[in-house]
Amino acid sequence: MDLVLDAADRHLLTPYVYPAGWPEREPCRQLLSLFVITNLGALALYLLFGTLSYYFIFDHELKKHPQFLENQVRREIAYALRSLPWISVPTVALFFAEVRGYSKLYDNIEDSPYGWSGVFLSMLSFLFFTDMGIYWIHRGLHHKLLYKRFHKPHHIWKIATPFASHAFHPVDGFMQSLPYHVYPFLFPLHKVTYLGLYIFVNVWTISIHDGDYRVPRLLRHIINGSAHHTDHHLYFDYNYGQYFTLWDKIGGSYKSPTAFEGKGPHDYLRKLREK
Repeated sequence: MDLVLDAADRHLLTPYVYPAGWPEREPCRQLLSLFVITNLGALALYLLFGTLSYYFIFDHELKKHPQFLENQVRREIAYALRSLPWISVPTVALFFAEVRGYSKLYDNIEDSPYGWSGVFLSMLSFLFFTDMGIYWIHRGLHHKLLYKRFHKPHHIWKIATPFASHAFHPVDGFMQSLPYHVYPFLFPLHKVTYLGLYIFVNVWTISIHDGDYRVPRLLRHIINGSAHHTDHHLYFDYNYGQYFTLWDKIGGSYKSPTAFEGKGPHDYLRKLREK
């Protein structure tokens, strides 16, 4: 995040926003800047990719499903916009620790003992590490002591749209993002790679709520896509994973998507039309 902060300081904050005597490295200034940048960035990612997905990928026929709520899209967006600033508070604390040099993020490829191969391997390990972490956190949030208070608001959306992707209770939203932020404190990661992965995971989160169930046949039971996550919203105890089905299979919570078996939401709507 220091790359973004440095760019914001250089091109906007130092020349146009902050008093000339307020040093860029001063902690309070960094915290304030990170709070604004994090909120604007999250809002931009959510609204930009959510809108693109909603208008160009999401099948609007799903809005005719009996479990699609009245004014659902507006409610999803409103809930997300209320939650994102609160989610950003602990997130900024972790970004601040990164900026102050406590993480294992590095600037140059030469700083990695494994060069470009290390960058590639770190991308794979990031995906597998965060997939594992999110699986167990997500599954834990379904425990009866936590579900009603923190995770149930996200399950209001049985037939989700891309805008449901960030419509979490703030505690729920932050907890499920925690593995992304923990990784660079445990393992070396190139700073630009981290930014790219951060954008990717936000887009992926939107994509598994987009109602587009198409996955290459060979990957249907490997990749945790929208079909898997739709069944999670519908049937509750299945498919907790984020990118892969690995941990659901290990944890006994894997469910073959109903959309692949002719029993999904689209099939339900088709049968309604036939009646």
